[in-house]
Amino acid sequence: MPISRTRTYATQFEKMTGQPVPSLILELGLPTTLSMMVTNLYNVVDTWFVGQINTSASGATGVVFAMMSILQAVGFMFGHGAGSNISRLLGAKRLRRARQFSSDAFFVSLACSMLIAALGLVLLEPLCRLLGSTDTILPYAMTYAACILAAAPAMVTGCVMNNILRYEGRAAFAMVGLVSGGILNIFGDALLMNGLHLGILGAGLSTMISQYISSGILLSMFLRKKTQTVFSLRYMPFLVPPEDGAAPDGEAAKAGAGLFFSTTGSILLTGLPSLTRQGLTSVSTMLLNYRAKVFGDAAIAAMGIVARVTNLLFCVGLGIGQGFQPVSAFNYGAKIYSRVRAGFFFTLGFGTGLISLFAAAGAALAPWVSALLRDDPAVIAIAVPAMRAQCAALVFMPLTVCANMLFQSIGLAGRATFLSALRSGACFMPLLLVLSQVWGLPGIMYSQPISDVLSAVVTVPFVIQFFRRLPADGTA
Repeated sequence: MPISRTRTYATQFEKMTGQPVPSLILELGLPTTLSMMVTNLYNVVDTWFVGQINTSASGATGVVFAMMSILQAVGFMFGHGAGSNISRLLGAKRLRRARQFSSDAFFVSLACSMLIAALGLVLLEPLCRLLGSTDTILPYAMTYAACILAAAPAMVTGCVMNNILRYEGRAAFAMVGLVSGGILNIFGDALLMNGLHLGILGAGLSTMISQYISSGILLSMFLRKKTQTVFSLRYMPFLVPPEDGAAPDGEAAKAGAGLFFSTTGSILLTGLPSLTRQGLTSVSTMLLNYRAKVFGDAAIAAMGIVARVTNLLFCVGLGIGQGFQPVSAFNYGAKIYSRVRAGFFFTLGFGTGLISLFAAAGAALAPWVSALLRDDPAVIAIAVPAMRAQCAALVFMPLTVCANMLFQSIGLAGRATFLSALRSGACFMPLLLVLSQVWGLPGIMYSQPISDVLSAVVTVPFVIQFFRRLPADGTA
């Protein structure tokens, strides 16, 4: 390993295990929060630009949002799965093994994203209908979805690189890539949609171009040796025998193949909570669109607006929680469990306070925001009460986020996956099906807020049990 990287690692290890927990989490979490806010902001800006076309075009962004969630689910699965393992390995000072995880996650996720893009483009029309598109929304949805699918390799690998950087404790590097892409997308929308009058195609092209630029910036951090991990075929597990001992070619190949499946399996298992969380978000959005389209394009457009705006607010709590993840994983790997405990409760308190302020602002500004994104009385009448209810429920989300991040970061994938399945799956879907049947449109509007409250209630006993059993520093 180059001397510069050795020194950098020693400095980083001291920082992750010695810097006061609150300042470390804020240092890692605030850049993540900012980058997530900018990323979600350009989703909102896309909705605003597209909303200038008509209600059906606005509905298309809500339909395609479900597909974007699928791509993000794959990216987060590989990114969180690799990142959690990498951070614990760095805490245990196993640097080469960490590089095997980073290389495996990057190349396997790239292959998966290319396959998804190819299949999606071939099956574009049935895919858009599956996502909940009506006949009037379909032409806009197909145009927008084609651009998003073309950007799939950049979106997925960008998620992977972003999360590996965060788990290494390099949140500022991740922020540079994501914020740059978000800002470029906003200006791209203005140029392609308003300047060149390309309509919804301009919105899609802007997103695609900005995603590739953002991914390129993130990749440059690894190529310029700013990180401990690398993306190199020579670190792919099936090309490297385990540990450093020499082995005969046949035995090395067998050991390498076993190590590849072990590494990939660990990434997928650890990343399963992220796949569950994002995947169920996509499925629940599809189900929501199916239920909402009974009430017309205005209902789909309204619920799409609510999703975009509340996701922008939610990223405040999620960003701080993601700042906690590398601290938790690194110190758990180093067996400094007291810092895991301190980090959890600081993140919970700070995140709850911060998101409460943002939620209050969102509820107060709901009429103005709804009218800004789609000035249609039918859309506004649905969006405003739904947005206010969702904002009220946001204060319960930091608990579920922190618990999920905790269990995933330390490798308790089963608990993390179960908790991930609550908000958009086990709680939300039954509520949506039942309430929309007996309550109609209000049932669609209020299912998600009720689900958020129930998810927090179910999470509490898991957190209590974990901290009661957490061992003393240096043991276990």
